[in-house]
Amino acid sequence: MLKGIPSLLSPDLLKILMEMGHGDEIVLADANFPAAACARRLVRLDGHPMPALLDAILRFFPLDTYVPEPVALMQVVPGDPESPPIWDRYKAILGSHGLDAARIGQVERHEFYDRARQAYAVVATGEGALYANLILKKGVVAP
Repeated sequence: MLKGIPSLLSPDLLKILMEMGHGDEIVLADANFPAAACARRLVRLDGHPMPALLDAILRFFPLDTYVPEPVALMQVVPGDPESPPIWDRYKAILGSHGLDAARIGQVERHEFYDRARQAYAVVATGEGALYANLILKKGVVAP
């Protein structure tokens, strides 16, 4: 155990976050996402909700300031509900960590899967909300 580290962040996830470099991406995947099929490195956090995980990660993880959209959501497929309720929670959490909602992008579903296959890691959660998947692009920590 370490002081100040949320218990939600497993040793495997902390290792992945530390290994990642500037520009690397990590996918936070909901329970429906094909995480094992897409992941180069898979971290399992089954049973954990995405909002709590996102908040815990952002306490330590710098988002990339050199790209317009360091956070990406999976775009809603035409015909599904337009704005998943969990997105409002994400925007509030990201805002509390200093990210303007205008810097949150949306990626078409199949393009999202392609980016997940190239991501440094995929974190599989137990989040049951639809369209709860996120991609975070790592930035730098200034001295």
